[in-house]
Amino acid sequence: MIQLFAPGRICLFGDHQDYLGLPVIACAIDKGIYLKAAKNDDFIFRISLPDINKKRIIVLDNNFSTDNVIDYYLKTLEVLKPLGCEFNIGYDIEINGDLPINAGLSSSSAIVVVWTTFLLQAFGNHLNITPELIAKLCYRIEVLEYKSSGGLMDQYTISIGNLLFLNTVNGDYELLPKPNISFVIGESGIPKETLSVLKNLRSFAQQAIEIVQSKFPEFRIENSKLLDYEKYNHLLSDELKPIFYAAIKNYHITKEANKEFCKNDIDIVKVGNLMNEHHYELQHNLKITVPIIDNMIDGALNNNALGAKIVGSGGGGCIVAICTKDNEQKVIQGIINSGAKSAYKVEINKGVSVI
Repeated sequence: MIQLFAPGRICLFGDHQDYLGLPVIACAIDKGIYLKAAKNDDFIFRISLPDINKKRIIVLDNNFSTDNVIDYYLKTLEVLKPLGCEFNIGYDIEINGDLPINAGLSSSSAIVVVWTTFLLQAFGNHLNITPELIAKLCYRIEVLEYKSSGGLMDQYTISIGNLLFLNTVNGDYELLPKPNISFVIGESGIPKETLSVLKNLRSFAQQAIEIVQSKFPEFRIENSKLLDYEKYNHLLSDELKPIFYAAIKNYHITKEANKEFCKNDIDIVKVGNLMNEHHYELQHNLKITVPIIDNMIDGALNNNALGAKIVGSGGGGCIVAICTKDNEQKVIQGIINSGAKSAYKVEINKGVSVI
């Protein structure tokens, strides 16, 4: 029997930054996706997905073509086979979890990570299996192979775990100390709109940067300062101005948050204020929230949360609020009273692991 766990993830700082090659601060949480597998004699993978009431059979005939359809299960087999993984043993597999689906906590990436890790554990013992290898493979499988609009935050955070300051250009990361802060998740119950939101905002942000660079080739978003918006905004249309400003402002906020997380004595009030600033950009300039999310944010902040923000691509999904330990239940109740489907505390967790 092989049993694995892949955590969900929260982006604390840097939403809509990783696809621009800008850093993020994200953490793995203690809710996620579980996989258990036992060998069978049928030369097939018999996969049970009870959370969505589906079953699937993959015949191990070495033909793992996806026929241009997004299929992460087959794509993983296709990617791992040239690495020397010989899929010559069948397994009965169950995959389930306690993460909300399509809610901004990266349940889909957690499935890719736990599936990839299972295949490496079962068929890749000749490889040096590290969290970094798993992250790189999953990023390739989920993003590069399908030319997705996302970045690498999800796969790296889930594979490596803990609290990370992540360089989204090359996957380098710094493990940050766990702060003495409580994290509360609020679920709106409204599905997020990942693909359309990511595609549009990424396109607009890249277009704005390219316009500025066409006049000022020396401009680089990774070297930008807050004053750069005033210097360059006259080049942009009214539609692109807020998106360009949000890219610069959120980058500045993420760097300031990282400085605070690296301190021995973290100013949690400052971290909360930075989170609120980040959410303001996501709400007013990137416009990725909906009324229920706005109400949940207000419900958290009006009940002593230090900071709160939407999590994920936007259009629905979840929020995260930070608070002191003695205010956890008050914040949870405030979010629920604001119309949330549910709210609960989560802990920072390690990355994908064998149980």
